[in-house]
Amino acid sequence: MDQDFVESYLGMRVESVDEVEILRRMEEGIYNEEEYQKALAWTKEHCKMGRDDNPDFVRFSDEEKEKQWEFTVKMYCIIKDLMAGNKDLPEGFEEEMVGHNAIAGGFQGQRQWTDHWPNCDYPEALLSSTFYYQGAREPYTLATENDVLNGLGMLFMRLLTHRAQIFADVRTFWSPEATKRVTGYDLEGKAKENGGIIHLLNSGAACLDACGECKDENGNAVMKKWWEVTDEDIKKMTDATVWCEAGFDNFRGGGFSSHFTTRAEMPVTMIRLNLVKGLGPVLQIAEGWTVHLPDEVSDVLMERTNPTWPCTWFAPRCTGEGAFKTAYDVMNNWGANHGAISYGHIGADLITMCSMLRIPVSMHNVPEEQIFRPAAWNAFGMDKEGQDYRACAAYGPMYKNI
Repeated sequence: MDQDFVESYLGMRVESVDEVEILRRMEEGIYNEEEYQKALAWTKEHCKMGRDDNPDFVRFSDEEKEKQWEFTVKMYCIIKDLMAGNKDLPEGFEEEMVGHNAIAGGFQGQRQWTDHWPNCDYPEALLSSTFYYQGAREPYTLATENDVLNGLGMLFMRLLTHRAQIFADVRTFWSPEATKRVTGYDLEGKAKENGGIIHLLNSGAACLDACGECKDENGNAVMKKWWEVTDEDIKKMTDATVWCEAGFDNFRGGGFSSHFTTRAEMPVTMIRLNLVKGLGPVLQIAEGWTVHLPDEVSDVLMERTNPTWPCTWFAPRCTGEGAFKTAYDVMNNWGANHGAISYGHIGADLITMCSMLRIPVSMHNVPEEQIFRPAAWNAFGMDKEGQDYRACAAYGPMYKNI
C-alpha cells in the first residue's frame, strides 16, 4: 500500500484495519443479528453447493461446512459494516456504527488468515456484485488478496460505468494450436482473429454479474448498470453460480469459491494500474471480448487449472503490432498477474480520466480517433505516448500537497 500515491494522485486517505477486527466483532456480537439471519437464509436458498475436490483425509464434514457458511456470511456483514457503517448495530457500539466511509477496500487472506479461517471469496464476490438478499444495490469495490492497485482499477471503472467489476488472475494464454492439440477444437471468431485467448479466473472473488446470463433489450448479454438489475436477473446470476468447497491446497481453513463460466460474448475492457519505482503510476488498457467456448472445450481447459473457480475467456483486440500483436503479446506485456475487467469498451474514457489524474497510459489498443487529452499535451512533442508521459510528469499529481 503506497499511501502517498493514493493521497497525491487520487486525493483520498487510506485507513488500514487489522483483520482481527472481524474476529472481535464476531465474538462480541458487533453485527446486526436480524440482517445476518436474513443473509444466511438467503444464502442457503440461493447459493447452491458445487463440487468438493478435496481428498477424503482433509475433506470437511457437512457440519463443518455449515459452520463455514455461518462464518463467511458474518464476514460479509462485518466487512460491509466496516466499509459503510451500520446504524443498526447493537447499542453501545456507536463508534462501529460510523464505519470508515470507504469507497473501496481489500482483504489480505492468503496465507495467514486462510491457513486457519474460511476464505473471503463469498464476501468479495457478493460485495462486488450488483445485488444481495435485499435485491439490487450499488456494488462495492472489494479486492481479493488486498491487491490495492487492482482494487483501484476496479474503482475507476465502477465509477465510470456504474457496473460491477471483475477481479481476475491473468492466468494462462491458450493459442489456437494448443487449444486444438488439447481439445480438438478450432478457435473461432474473436478468439481466432486475435491469435488466441487469455484465461481470466481467480479463487471465487469475481462478481456474479460476469456470468453473462443477463440480457439487454436486444437480447445481447450484458453486465447491467446496478439500477437496471431486476429480480429475474438476480435469479439468473445465482442459478448460473455454484459454490465449491475451497481447495485445501490453497485454503486450509475452508470456505467457498464461486464457480461460473461466462457463456456469452461481451465487449469488455481489462486494465492494470502499476506502480513503477523511479517512474510512478502507469495504466495498461486492453479492450476486447469475452469468448463463449463450447462447454466440453471449456471444461477440458479448466481441468488444467482449478475447475472450482469462476472462468472467463478473454480475447483482446489485437492490431498485429507491438504489445497487441497477438493475445500472447498482451499477456506477455501485462504488468501483473491480476487484471480488473469492466463491461464495455471504455478505454477512451480511461485515457481521458488518466490525463486528468496525471497518470500516463503505458499500453492501450484504443483507436487514435477516440482518444481525447487536454490540448496542452500538444506542447510536449508529436509522439502521443511520450507526450503523455512528459505532460503527466510536468504537471504532477493532481492532489499533491506542496
